[in-house]
Amino acid sequence: MPAAAAPMISSVQKLVLYETRARYFLVGSNPAETKYRVLKIDRTEPKDLVIIDDKHVYTQQEVRELLGRLDLGNRTKIGQKGSSGLSRAVSAFGVVGFVRFLEGYYIVLITKRRKMADIGGHAIYKIEDTNMIYIPNDSVRVTHPDEARYLRIFQNVDLSSNFYFSYSYDLSHSLQYNLTVLRMPLETLRTETTQTRQESFDIFEDEGLSTQGGSGVFGVCSKPYEKYVWNGKLLEAVKNTVHRDWLLYIIHGFCGQSKLLIYGRPIYVTLIARRSSKFAGTRFLKRGANCEGDVANEVETEQILYDASVMSFSAGSYSSYVQVRGSVPLYWSQDISTMMPKPPITLDQADPFAHVAALHFDQMLQRFGSPIIILNLVKEREKRKHERILSEELVAAVTYLNQFLPPEHAIIYIPWDMAKYTKSKLCNVLDRLNVIAESVVKKTGFFVNRPDSYCSILRPDEKWNELGGYVVSTGRLQTGVLRTNCVDCLDRTNTAQFMVGKCALAYQLYSLGLIDKPNLQFDTDAVRLFEELYEDHGDTLSLQYGGSQLVHRVKTYRKIAPWTQHSKDIMQTLSRYYSNAFSDADRQDSINLFLGVFKPMEGKPHLWELPTDFYLHHKNTLSLSQSRRSYTYWWTTGVLKHLPLPFDEVTCAENRHKLTVKKFHKYEEEIDIHNEFFRPYELSSFDETFCLAMTNSTRDFMPKNVGIDPSPFTVRKPEETGKSVLGNKSNREETVLQRKTAASAPPPPSEEAVSSSSEDDSGTDKEDEGAVSQRSTPVKVTDTGDNTKITENVVQSTKDVYGVNLSDVPSEDDLAIYARFVQLGQSQHKQDKSNQQFCSKHHLDRVINLIPISSFSQDNIYEVQPPRADRKSIEIFHAHIQAGRGNMQPLGKDDFLMYREYIRNRYL
Repeated sequence: MPAAAAPMISSVQKLVLYETRARYFLVGSNPAETKYRVLKIDRTEPKDLVIIDDKHVYTQQEVRELLGRLDLGNRTKIGQKGSSGLSRAVSAFGVVGFVRFLEGYYIVLITKRRKMADIGGHAIYKIEDTNMIYIPNDSVRVTHPDEARYLRIFQNVDLSSNFYFSYSYDLSHSLQYNLTVLRMPLETLRTETTQTRQESFDIFEDEGLSTQGGSGVFGVCSKPYEKYVWNGKLLEAVKNTVHRDWLLYIIHGFCGQSKLLIYGRPIYVTLIARRSSKFAGTRFLKRGANCEGDVANEVETEQILYDASVMSFSAGSYSSYVQVRGSVPLYWSQDISTMMPKPPITLDQADPFAHVAALHFDQMLQRFGSPIIILNLVKEREKRKHERILSEELVAAVTYLNQFLPPEHAIIYIPWDMAKYTKSKLCNVLDRLNVIAESVVKKTGFFVNRPDSYCSILRPDEKWNELGGYVVSTGRLQTGVLRTNCVDCLDRTNTAQFMVGKCALAYQLYSLGLIDKPNLQFDTDAVRLFEELYEDHGDTLSLQYGGSQLVHRVKTYRKIAPWTQHSKDIMQTLSRYYSNAFSDADRQDSINLFLGVFKPMEGKPHLWELPTDFYLHHKNTLSLSQSRRSYTYWWTTGVLKHLPLPFDEVTCAENRHKLTVKKFHKYEEEIDIHNEFFRPYELSSFDETFCLAMTNSTRDFMPKNVGIDPSPFTVRKPEETGKSVLGNKSNREETVLQRKTAASAPPPPSEEAVSSSSEDDSGTDKEDEGAVSQRSTPVKVTDTGDNTKITENVVQSTKDVYGVNLSDVPSEDDLAIYARFVQLGQSQHKQDKSNQQFCSKHHLDRVINLIPISSFSQDNIYEVQPPRADRKSIEIFHAHIQAGRGNMQPLGKDDFLMYREYIRNRYL
């Protein structure tokens, strides 16, 4: 890295709100409680928000003295009961924002949080609970009859469901953007630091750094991407008056993380979904796009993979892949007043020059670069024209826009009727999606912050050499993005995104040197873990937009879903229909109020009195735009020059203005992620450690009988899933020993073999057999000299094993009896009595022939004769032998017909 740079860590992570009759004092500190900041909020203004931030960094002693003086100065009479002038109101972890309806302002504080993910030591938290506090004092409060109703509508947006924030990691940007910013040239950072000094009014901004020379570290803080920030309007009133550490930006969507253990090496798989705050809403009430190119149900999904054994952004291995879902970017809607399950689709406005689509794809070119790939999953063939209306209009819009773009940067359009292929019995939906996913990932590439490994250069893979993207000296960059859509962008879209993500995951693992080929099979622990993440991701996004969980899942399209899934799908469909018909309107009002789309004002209609919110989301209906975009040069100036790289990640003056750069000492807490992650000043317990509580591929997905092959990339049987033996404390030592001696140990009995044991055996016998099998783990002895060492390590004393001291040397009579027993046991074959009763005599004679040797009827010692093979079986065996030697027999007509049917069912 050309310059030492690190993300800035907010120094306001613990908050305490103190109140007096005239003011609120919000005291914020870092986790170590060594640095403090204070906000003073005036309570005497009935409708205005007056906040004073002195931007001074206090020590703990200075804050105590300040609060003591405030307490002493606000007391009434000395000795009077309740005479304390300063009282503690609430403790919090961050400020969501400030909001006003018709009376005074409220402050929204985060009172509970839960850690959901960890990216390079940077924690991502989920909001668990919030508290709204009315700021003005009761003595100056001007009441309004409709204030309580607005407050109730605002609180319908449940901040405890799927809202996320981080003190040090910018969740509104991708990992590629955040790490690209840290790798900017040193000259750029120096220039930006100089500008910051000139523009900043904080006299403590660069205190004590002039004598350090070049030994400091640049702390970098980027401006958040406004589209994915959900409290931008709530912070708008204080954004320019308070220090940046007070501004905590939250996103809405999904965040999940699981640990993939590869022979003990921890690989964290993280899935982050960012829901757009522009044109946000519920299923039938928000369709298509608005006049600014923002589409409904737009979600950016990013999968991040990194080696958790190295935490640093500069020294660790990180990889990410981004894809997008969103409604078809046209003016269209569905009328829900008819109470139909599938209301008819109508195009609201004619757009011959694809103005809305041009604005939408211009945003994507700026953020993702080229190529933009559209995967359209809506139906193509219908008896009555319904979904096909959108396909025809989208094709026309893409064709029009492409004629002005250079051919190498043209928008790629892939139509595929997923519903039609799902109904066909001859087609495999996921195989076809896998082909599309391979071609997409090869065109866009993915992000990885390390160059290709040496083994990839020595033994290059064919698929790896065809990979697209942008190769730099420090790794690879993703250029372009896949944009997937169906009508709702829920069920079909989630399955398609999972298949693309699975393909990208294989390339990511290969780039980090964890697998030898960029290919992952179904029914492996790694894919099961990834599929569970994506199902949680799909359920969460579906609940937010559609009101129910996913109806069709990956297992549905694999056609391995259990028979009970059908009834669950029906219930989810009914739940979605009920939510769309009865509760979506109230949810839409809450979202409009929370995002600041509607602002209550005296003398204007209330939110619940509006017949529609169309005018709130389409600003061109209220005022005409003074400038008109070109119909041919529809992209933003400068975007085309840097393609295929995204304009937002290019080093230029416009992007430098979005950064705040400050120089710190090497061990300052604002840039020391080691101190932030490990927190040596706190007492922690293993039970509360996040990395131990997260989903684990070994504990949660590895089957119980996996003693020989613990690799998460081995294909398992569908029934071989569940808790592994590592989760059982009683079997943990056995598992360790079994893995150490796996090379020589026979395979453990399968679950089917164990379950088919004789019903006549008693439970005590089963326990004894199990105990013997646990103690008799075989050890391979290759050398006489090593024999004594292994015996000393493995064999325990008889006192420890049996509880009594046994004779060291058996008698000669005992040895003779044991020798005769061994001779008999060499030809012993145990026959299962239950199987003997179940199977007919004819069936046993055909499979294997057992002849009793002993003349005593109670003995079970048999002589074995090989089974008889018929003529056809012998011919098949001989043909197999000849094929192994290279002598192939000519194929007959039946063989050709069988092969043709196989190809048709699998690939067509």
